[in-house]
Amino acid sequence: MTKTTKTTRTSRIRILAGLTVTNRISAAYLVLVGGAMAVAAAQPLVAPGPDASLVWVWPALFTFPAFGFVAWLGEAGWGGEAPTWFLLGGIVLSALVQSLALGTVWRTLRGRRSDRGHLTTAS
Repeated sequence: MTKTTKTTRTSRIRILAGLTVTNRISAAYLVLVGGAMAVAAAQPLVAPGPDASLVWVWPALFTFPAFGFVAWLGEAGWGGEAPTWFLLGGIVLSALVQSLALGTVWRTLRGRRSDRGHLTTAS
């Protein structure tokens, strides 16, 4: 493997990581989803009962467009009885995919704005 191939691969990984995690919009979204998951995980400790599992609807809704595919796979693979690890992993993976999409949109919009240049009173 040549140095340029390794450098190209490393730069692509950095770009993807930057779009997924390090910009403001993606980071705020991941904090929102992570907070919802933390509250859902702590809910049975605070208020045990039969309705405690309903709090997991919120992380799923926050990741819904992508999580819809995960839910469909769970329904197809396990007939509605998907294991917990599959659903939790699906929420995490869905959040990362959507965070990447948000980061890409954010970068595209910021790029267009910077391409216009600065408006002055003379222009």
